[in-house]
Amino acid sequence: MKNRSRTEIITTMLESANGRATKTKIMYSAFLSYNQLKGYLSILIENSLIEYIERTKTYRITEKGINFLKMNNEIGELLHITTIKNE
Repeated sequence: MKNRSRTEIITTMLESANGRATKTKIMYSAFLSYNQLKGYLSILIENSLIEYIERTKTYRITEKGINFLKMNNEIGELLHITTIKNE
């Protein structure tokens, strides 16, 4: 597996939490160790990109997280178009 940026890891985590997801599902989706998962989840929660639902013990993407994914996809599309034109 190639080295991934933090943004790529966060994007994968948010996509897997679209709807609801357990820690295990997020961890396997993003190919993270448990220690890495805990670190990233705390960052995502602190920045209100994901929320923990106590009664179901699951995580869910927030509106801010959805906006992050939309902007990230738009940037990816712009970069893809730019690199094609420059080749």
